[in-house]
Amino acid sequence: MGTKADKGDRIEIDGVPLNKEEEKVVFLLNKPKNVISSASDDRGRRTVKDLVDEPYRLYPLGRLDYDSSGLILLSNDGDLMQKLIHPSFEVEKTYETVIDGLIKKEEIAKLEKGVKIENYVSAPAKIKLLSQNENKKTSFLEVTIHEGRNREIRKMFETQGYKVIKLHRIKEAFLELGDLKSGEYRRLKPFEVKKLKAFLDGKDL
Repeated sequence: MGTKADKGDRIEIDGVPLNKEEEKVVFLLNKPKNVISSASDDRGRRTVKDLVDEPYRLYPLGRLDYDSSGLILLSNDGDLMQKLIHPSFEVEKTYETVIDGLIKKEEIAKLEKGVKIENYVSAPAKIKLLSQNENKKTSFLEVTIHEGRNREIRKMFETQGYKVIKLHRIKEAFLELGDLKSGEYRRLKPFEVKKLKAFLDGKDL
């Protein structure tokens, strides 16, 4: 038989209050390639949640392609998630990018201004040419965007005839990977979470 509870009653299961709010946490993960940016996958592939062994209901804040690697945040803070993934907040993300080919300065200039991709024009980007390998015919660049549409950087370079070989996110907002190795993660410190929320609210700390 069911039991009715009155307002104000304390309900517990194995000593844990049902109405206890879960502590809000944020983790920074260095995602390896071939890992899904999701809490679960119906095809049984490894997900970012599988890599963060913590007792929280975590969800990735945004996405990072299956074949890309680098910085991704996970949290149980829904408000933070909405702000980080919404394009109106224009959160910059920086990637180390290797492309197949020796890109020209004028092509970089086109990409920085914005190029037509399918049914939209990419937002202005910041692109720095770091080096080129004449023997392998590859270019190493640092690309910073704030839109983050599906496979946007790959599609941007495709418009100029180049294929992205490697895409590795190293920075989001002011947060950087640091010395985290592939597959490693760390919990953001309280001051980092506070700074991130202030940044998204347009405040300076």
